[in-house]
Parts: sequence; C-alpha cells; structure tokens
Amino acid sequence: QVQLVESGGGLVQPGHSLRLSCVTSGFSLDYYAIGWFRQAPGKEREGVSCIVSRDGNTYYADSVKGRFTISSDNAKNTVYLQMNNLKPEDTAVYYCAAAPFYGLPYFSNWHEPALYDYWGQGTQVTASS
Repeated sequence: QVQLVESGGGLVQPGHSLRLSCVTSGFSLDYYAIGWFRQAPGKEREGVSCIVSRDGNTYYADSVKGRFTISSDNAKNTVYLQMNNLKPEDTAVYYCAAAPFYGLPYFSNWHEPALYDYWGQGTQVTASS
C-alpha cells in the first residue's frame, strides 16, 4: 500500500538547520511529484517546496527560497528537505505528499494541497530561542 513517512523534525534555535526525510513506498517517484507542506496552529496548510524527479524541476515558496533545498534519492524512494537558517515563522507540522505527474513542463499548481493524493503523518519543526 502507499505510504509516506516523514522524519527529522525537532526543536532548534533560529539560524540553525534541520533535514527532513520523506520515505515513500507503494508507488514510483517517476510518476509522482512530491511536495512538502506545513501547517502552523490557526493557519492554513501552506506549500513549502516540491520536486518532480522525472524532469528534475523543483519549486519553492517565496518565504523559503535561498534557505530550503529539496532533493530526491529515487533508489531509496526518499525525498529530503534541507532547511537552513530556520526562523520562528517556520515553526509548523511539516507533511510530505504525492501528486500524480502527467509530464507537464511546469507544475504551476504545485502548492495546491487538493492535487495531492497521498499524505504522510507529519513531523513537528520548532525554531525557537
């Protein structure tokens, strides 16, 4: 069955780094885009980043550009999110999710949660002094 399992969250001081992992099973990363989303208390779910391994395209929210890097290791069925220079406003539960990939040259709606069919359980990231 399809599974996505996040790990790597924790409590860090602002300016420090975390690396999140999303281990997938039951489907091929060749045919799905993997997105990272986050949700803070009282806020809507927000797209953070996305990777389409098939074509190598990556996408980032403006708020994390230059600080976060998404990557994939298809042999391990794993997607990573390297989070550098964490800020208090990055504090949230982070989820990875899978969306069917149809070979479009640009995944303009990567940040739309409704397009993703499968979701992980989430991992807490807290950046606080």
